[in-house]
Amino acid sequence: MDMQEKYRQQLDISYSYHLAKRMEKHRTNEELGYRTAGSKAELATGEMLEQEMHTIGFPIIHKDAITVDAWEFERAKMTFLNEKGEEETIQLGAYQTNFVTDGPECYSVVYAGRGTLQDYEGMDVTGKLVLVDINQRDEWWINYPVYQAHLKGAAAVIAAQTGGYGEVDERALNAQDIAGPSNAPAFSIARHDADQLKKMLQGRSEVKVLFDASTKVIPAQTTYNIVGKIPGKTHPERRIMLSAHYDSYFDGFQDDNTAISMMLSMGKTLLEIGYQPENTLMFCCMASEEWGVADSQFDWSTGAYEQVFTVHPEWRGSVIADLNFELPALAHGTRARIRSTFEYVSFLEEFLEELPSLTGAYPEETRITAPIETWSDDFSIAIAGIPSMVNDFTGGSFMETNYHSQFDNDGFYDEDVYRMHHELFGLLLMAIDRTVVVPLDFSRVFRKAKERLDSEWCEKTGADGQRLLRVLEQATATAQQLYAKVEKTNRNARHADASAAGVENASGLRTAETDDAGAVNGDFITCVQGTDTAAEVPAADTRKLERALLQVFQQEQDAYVRIDWYGNVLFPHGILQDRLQLLEGAVRNLKEGRLSAALRKLYEIDSNRYAFLFEEEVYRHFTSYALDQSADRLKWGTGRIIGFENFFPVVTGLLEKEKTDCSDFTEEIAQLEAAYERQSDLYRKEIDTLCVQTERMERLLREAGVEFYGQ
Repeated sequence: MDMQEKYRQQLDISYSYHLAKRMEKHRTNEELGYRTAGSKAELATGEMLEQEMHTIGFPIIHKDAITVDAWEFERAKMTFLNEKGEEETIQLGAYQTNFVTDGPECYSVVYAGRGTLQDYEGMDVTGKLVLVDINQRDEWWINYPVYQAHLKGAAAVIAAQTGGYGEVDERALNAQDIAGPSNAPAFSIARHDADQLKKMLQGRSEVKVLFDASTKVIPAQTTYNIVGKIPGKTHPERRIMLSAHYDSYFDGFQDDNTAISMMLSMGKTLLEIGYQPENTLMFCCMASEEWGVADSQFDWSTGAYEQVFTVHPEWRGSVIADLNFELPALAHGTRARIRSTFEYVSFLEEFLEELPSLTGAYPEETRITAPIETWSDDFSIAIAGIPSMVNDFTGGSFMETNYHSQFDNDGFYDEDVYRMHHELFGLLLMAIDRTVVVPLDFSRVFRKAKERLDSEWCEKTGADGQRLLRVLEQATATAQQLYAKVEKTNRNARHADASAAGVENASGLRTAETDDAGAVNGDFITCVQGTDTAAEVPAADTRKLERALLQVFQQEQDAYVRIDWYGNVLFPHGILQDRLQLLEGAVRNLKEGRLSAALRKLYEIDSNRYAFLFEEEVYRHFTSYALDQSADRLKWGTGRIIGFENFFPVVTGLLEKEKTDCSDFTEEIAQLEAAYERQSDLYRKEIDTLCVQTERMERLLREAGVEFYGQ
């Protein structure tokens, strides 16, 4: 029986399930749960996981201290006389802000609709609790109406989800990262309870309640990422990383207890079957994924960012892959997906072709999708130079229903899906461990960058798009040729391993080819150079090739990975092209007298939609804090948003003219045309920069391939 089959037979999914349930023990709020960044509950859970690693038998275990803004949410309850005149106490959720009462205190509650600037006309909310409706998925994030209320003098916002999240039940509370200042307090309320208050407010300006709350943000606290290692027998300095986060909102059974317990169960199973990895395997329990830095647009994935950028920067260049896990115990749509950086897609597709039949959990076959998203820790890890992937978790209804609510429990638990993920990623881990050269195919990202390049905008702006096209085509060809050789080297290594173990074509591996290929031979790689001249190349040279590949991966992340205002991962030239198109259209619409059409286009540019809804200080704060803070506050968002344009005066001016039917847009057209010229200049520079960066990457790939494989 080969190791893959031993692994599958030894898996104990009940162990994983019960460990996930045990993680619910420690909580900051006794009734609701919450295991928040830097809290006592997070620290206690980290200690529990460290002890579990000792029980499992990891040979090496260490706690890595990281600095985060901590959050302790102990309580939030509101008491009032309901419509029947009966005293009623309701439970509220909270966001990462400061608000502490000395026991129950009397407050007035007022209702401010959706919490926009217009909703406050004629209202005095000073010192009051402001009830607002919000749909964070489809409209705007919680920080905007909360800060608007704060500027109006409100004591706190009480937010009711009207869609997008928490749709599972009218009593669902919801929690998200606040992405705003901690001195602008906010709480969440169930729709059922919000509706009660709204009915009581009909015909009245306010109602009196008793409010008892304690939520504290404590800057610069220490928490810990917990790491268990299985040392590699052949290349201990070469590492493979597994990761999941152990902080949570509410009980966090799915998000992300089951991911932590699956990861540790995978390590437990490997140790039980006596698997000896070629490379060091690192099982990383990450703290503070849900939040961890106050008043930043990029306030989640803090623990992972700190791990790879601050605590262990030396992992960059030696870790060949990160397998990150999120919500692996429920069905996401009709098929499992591995979401990966572009560079690992070819290897993963080849892996799926050779995969044996797994537990039948989905009606359709597993697929690979790319690129990764900013929703989870793998993004922070990837931009540090570590190729990453995650079980795709955003499909299906769970994100709109149970996610980040008290209904994130085992009601959606699917044992077959959970077992399938244990199997899939355990076999994938072993497949990556069998590689002798990191299997990165750069041709896909070069092709995608080329596909995103719009020749029309190159012509309109005078950018040297033809040069970039040529450079990308050459880089694609070079990357394809090199990956073909790397793939054969790895395939022959797998074949050699199977032969040495007395297993012929283990797990359906294809017969090895001999041209331009390599096979493991102790401390050497037997490499065929050219067509018929064989030479033994020291394994140290393999590491040199691998370092070059990881260096190119880092350069690609730096050159190609940008995000828009809402965290979507895009190419830099794609972002600028879209902005130019919207600007050109808005100018044309204004010249045609089509004001509404122009406003719709301006609404789509950067964060300018908030100029339609909130006062200038709200707009200014959330623009400045995303662009002008230091890297230790911006974390993974540092430098990723490019070419921002502030259209607050343009938008507000046009909205005033819309009210008065003014049709003279001369001033606004001039401002937009000036912005168009700025963006055109930036686009030209970006195209030139991409040419230089891509040429450098192509040259490094070509030289690394020639040095290792010959011509």
